[in-house]
Amino acid sequence: MTSRIIGITGGIAMGKTTVSNRLETHYGLTVLDADNYARDVVAIGTPILNAIILRYGPEILLPDQSLDRAKLGQIIFSQPDERNWLNAQIHPEVRFRMQQDSDRVIQENQRKLSDLHSRQHLRQSTAASIFWIVPLLFETSMTEFVDEIWVIYCHPEQQLQRLCDRSGLTQTEANLRIQAQLDIQVKCDGADVILDNSQDTDRLYEQIEQALKVYITC
Repeated sequence: MTSRIIGITGGIAMGKTTVSNRLETHYGLTVLDADNYARDVVAIGTPILNAIILRYGPEILLPDQSLDRAKLGQIIFSQPDERNWLNAQIHPEVRFRMQQDSDRVIQENQRKLSDLHSRQHLRQSTAASIFWIVPLLFETSMTEFVDEIWVIYCHPEQQLQRLCDRSGLTQTEANLRIQAQLDIQVKCDGADVILDNSQDTDRLYEQIEQALKVYITC
């Protein structure tokens, strides 16, 4: 059985965390979240944080010397060139770490599955899959490192409201963050699976269940 990497993406505030939590807690699947890796690579003392300090000065730090994400966000979401520079620093290292961890998980899964011939095919196929949660999967060309692409979608009006509600941003600030990402329709056009999160959570969960049956067991 071949292990597969499934990339999950979508627009900001469209439901990636909801899908990620469902896959991990309800199904017990392996989920690697690019946002977690991105936080790690800019931790205190890391080369990337040092590069950020050199570019923007020590005022980009909080009193505890960690990165002031709010201040950095104000810069990169209003200046595309700075956003591109930052992505070029962070995403290659994020991709490298995710690939390393995926290789480790694949080796562990292969060892476990070789000792468990009595498991059902669905269970085996599920265990052999790794899910990458990557907000900028398309924007950073990480699509070439995954075997399937799942895109989470909701209506633009819902996206804007959800982003404002969760982040306390003004509509202008929220729109800057939305516009910084590739248009959601382009992402949907490149997807193997589209999860419509325009309705309630139960409906989203039903789509996840169907996607797991169709795309993992085949």
